[in-house]
Amino acid sequence: MQRTWIALGALAGLTAVAMAALAAHGLGELDPAALAVLRGGIEMHGWHALALLACGLWAPRGGWLADAAGAAFAVGIVLFCGTIYAVELLGMRLGLMAPVGGTMLMAAWLLLALSAVVTRAKPRAVDH
Repeated sequence: MQRTWIALGALAGLTAVAMAALAAHGLGELDPAALAVLRGGIEMHGWHALALLACGLWAPRGGWLADAAGAAFAVGIVLFCGTIYAVELLGMRLGLMAPVGGTMLMAAWLLLALSAVVTRAKPRAVDH
């Protein structure tokens, strides 16, 4: 799963930058409050793209908990940030999707922390 999390993290980073460019250059007609909410979603999107990359780098040592964290980060980004984008850009109402996505992001951080706590250090080879 290591390559999956790195690839998804890179794609999430790409889409976060694209959304930031859209917000900076293509959304002049948005009201300032909506633009502020959109920028908050973009910031969360970017930070969690980095978290997905971290899951990819940690996955070989973090085991199934690191993989579970990666999955929760990926789903959380789509639900939380996607809902913010849909609401602010398209005027859609998606009920509890953003809170569910936010909860997934928090669960992902907890899973990542647990993967660090429960992972046993592998003994290093000793040179003689």
